[in-house]
Amino acid sequence: MDLQKLGTGPIHSPVLLTGGTQNILLKFSRGDREYVLRRPPLHPRSNGNETMRREARILAALAGTPVPHPALIAASPDERILGAAFLLMQPVQGFNATMGLPPLQASDAQLRHAMGLALVDGIQALGKVDHRAVGLDDPAGLDGYLERQVTRWLTQLAGYAEYPGWAGSDDIDGVDVVASWLQARVPRAFTPGIIHGDYHLANVLFRFDGVGLAAIVDWELSTIGDPLIDLGWLLATWPDEDGDNPSGVIVDPWDGFPTQRELVARYATATKRDLSALPWYCVFACFKFGIVLEGTHARAVAGKAQRDIGDRMHRSAIGLFQRALKLIGRGT
Repeated sequence: MDLQKLGTGPIHSPVLLTGGTQNILLKFSRGDREYVLRRPPLHPRSNGNETMRREARILAALAGTPVPHPALIAASPDERILGAAFLLMQPVQGFNATMGLPPLQASDAQLRHAMGLALVDGIQALGKVDHRAVGLDDPAGLDGYLERQVTRWLTQLAGYAEYPGWAGSDDIDGVDVVASWLQARVPRAFTPGIIHGDYHLANVLFRFDGVGLAAIVDWELSTIGDPLIDLGWLLATWPDEDGDNPSGVIVDPWDGFPTQRELVARYATATKRDLSALPWYCVFACFKFGIVLEGTHARAVAGKAQRDIGDRMHRSAIGLFQRALKLIGRGT
């Protein structure tokens, strides 16, 4: 901070921010300015530093775009300073709906309906950003991007065997069935753009004074890919017509929030993207999110994450694969 002239004097008023299960967020002050430090956990995953560097690149590229996001102040790819790559962000004035609704939103079902639609508007804005114009062209190209996804995430799941005590994925029904279904139905083409990669209610902050998004947060899975993955992810973490929601992303009270059909209709009004393969993206989101959550469980079993959180993530992973099987069974 001294080298980049970010304040003077001691760091004071540190507050550990809650809400996430993966990385460390610390709000603090130096001089007359507030900062939020974001870094990998004390027991980092094997790719934790690279995901932090990726997040910094994405946040820097989004500056000046209509996408609501935490403003990047500075980033250090150098792991020697804190023992991990890290970044400093501008604090966001907003609330995480899954941590509790303020009185205004808790008392008004119409506001909650608009909050749900604002989530769709957020990924619409992100999907419209010209990634090449903001310096995020993918040097490796996007040929075979969707075709690679299932194998890539099956490899991720198998890699959890490195954590001592992890019993494997045998108690997660449907891994092979869902993977085979996805591989047989990969969409033939897509329009590339920036994707968040983990888009749901727990990864956005809403404005206190209304319904709009104050910021989309947690960009560690962001990449250049198919933006319809974000829409599928949102739907996979949303209650279905039966009220089932295995993801663990819950807001109380829920009445007033849009249905899945309303979310899709909102997206369809402002896109030229082909939504005919949307069921594939929903099943894929259940598949990928379940594997991501199982990683927290594997780390927790090995003593590298909180055990109660890991157990909760494991239950959600099982539920997400059950939802995928349910979608497949409906003939999607």
